[in-house]
Amino acid sequence: AVTVTPDGPRALTDAEVVAWVRRTAPGARRVASVCVGAHILAEAGLLDGLTATTHWSTAGQLAADHPRVTVDPDPIFLRSSGRIWTGAGISACLDLTLALVAEDHGEETALAVARELVVYLKRQGGQSQFSVPLTRAASGRRDIDDLRLWIAEHLAEELTTVELAARMGLSQRQFTRVFRQQTGFTPAAYVESARVEVARRLLETTDLPLPRVAADSGLGSVETLHRAFRRRLGTGPGTYRRRFHTVA
Repeated sequence: AVTVTPDGPRALTDAEVVAWVRRTAPGARRVASVCVGAHILAEAGLLDGLTATTHWSTAGQLAADHPRVTVDPDPIFLRSSGRIWTGAGISACLDLTLALVAEDHGEETALAVARELVVYLKRQGGQSQFSVPLTRAASGRRDIDDLRLWIAEHLAEELTTVELAARMGLSQRQFTRVFRQQTGFTPAAYVESARVEVARRLLETTDLPLPRVAADSGLGSVETLHRAFRRRLGTGPGTYRRRFHTVA
């Protein structure tokens, strides 16, 4: 629970709940918290010596109340150890849950679940505050939505504006106008954003070398990978991987 004070939100914990978590956690295969639930895990002693996240508004309180916990307010979720996970705000619970699905059933299943839930492409813990969505809410045109899905499934192919316009049966000028009107992106910017999103997922969840990441995401070369990351995220792929790599 959270109470609002003159100094801002403050997380509250219940002694009975903390005691229950402390008793129950040793027998659980995994323990996860969402939002200010991290304060309960910390009170139960489960986060001592670990790095954890919580909602940004109470991160300072968590660090002050529990100096043995390293608090990182940036990621949407963290795997604090092999079995302890902490998540940020309430919406991050979907991302954390999809990460657990991926661990148990694989990435493809998690992505299929994300699609069924009509949410953005499954975000990894490193997505932080700056997430580039692979998809947006449904547009007003079914053909544009179908094309976006097709793009997501063919990112390693040549996806020029000319070729996408031809696939839609529109002139390049008309296609660019309609696509931007419906998605908020130019076709080229949308394709690059989608490829960067896939590259981010590969950097966060695999140890693939950068040339393979560039190839598998459709960005082609390491040079293009660097340029796209600098343009979209303001950082390089190597730095991004060191910061957000989540492989156990």
